[in-house]
Amino acid sequence: VQLQASGGGLVQAGGSLKLSCLASGNIVSVRGMGWYRQAPGKQREVVASFNGGSTNYGDSVKGRFTISRDSAKNTVYLQMNSLRPGDTGVYYCKAVGLLGSWWGQGTQVTVSS
Repeated sequence: VQLQASGGGLVQAGGSLKLSCLASGNIVSVRGMGWYRQAPGKQREVVASFNGGSTNYGDSVKGRFTISRDSAKNTVYLQMNSLRPGDTGVYYCKAVGLLGSWWGQGTQVTVSS
């Protein structure tokens, strides 16, 4: 499975961005997908994810971020609203399935105050 993340950039606090993650390859084996982020000097953390029929969000993004998917396009999105400087980091797409897990290359999100 290959994952291509895009949509990052520089935005002012309070602004919005929408990230996209295009999956290709043996996607029939994928059972869940999600977004993670890593800020400088911090551990990678989950932002939002699908797993089976459930959707989960990190506490710091609840009510501001929305994960969605377009199965026909093999794409998962992350709509990020009311962005804060603390949301700055590299955002990674991850897929999990029967054959293992896979990471995309990451896309930088920078929120200025």
